[in-house]
Amino acid sequence: MSLDRQTLQNISRLTLEHYQSTAEAFREGTRDHDVSQNIAALLRHIHGEAPFAILDIGCGPGRDLRTFKALGHEPVGLDGCPDFVEMARSESHCEVWRQDFLALDLPPARFDGIYANASLFHIPLQELPRVLGQLHAALKPNGVLFSSNPRGNNSEGWNGPRYGSYHDWEHWKSLLESAGFKELEHFYRPAGLPREQQPWLASVWRRT
Repeated sequence: MSLDRQTLQNISRLTLEHYQSTAEAFREGTRDHDVSQNIAALLRHIHGEAPFAILDIGCGPGRDLRTFKALGHEPVGLDGCPDFVEMARSESHCEVWRQDFLALDLPPARFDGIYANASLFHIPLQELPRVLGQLHAALKPNGVLFSSNPRGNNSEGWNGPRYGSYHDWEHWKSLLESAGFKELEHFYRPAGLPREQQPWLASVWRRT
């Protein structure tokens, strides 16, 4: 499937409009989600001494930015939804950038780690290699990328008012390796449940 420029712009606009219209409900609905397993998976693979510079891409209302900061790190948030950006700044007192995932402007070799929790699945497949390359370039040498996405059968399209692409492990692995990343670990969430009850695929990668 080939998506033209206008279609890509509409995908971003409509998906962000959905989050903007539901921002407060989203904040309340996700405030108590336990993602400590994901945060720990990123941090344990970063080399060097803390504090670490961490980019939370798709930071939403700022829940995980606040956690990274409380752990003594130096997180920066990024989101395309205006209300999320304001919420995240207020919630975490961190620097938060408003950027569209399909039009990123990231500083080179800035971050020890990039944390992409439930965000990269919104990127259409044809744009994903380019975006992964931008994330690779934004990491310091040997920096670490964490991602968690809804797993699927390598399809993409509209899921209600949001656009998403849903990958299985082998396809996701090939995309990340092609972008210059080396796998460190992967797991399914929530932990401790049968696979059919684990909709999330989490993975950790090192920039090579």
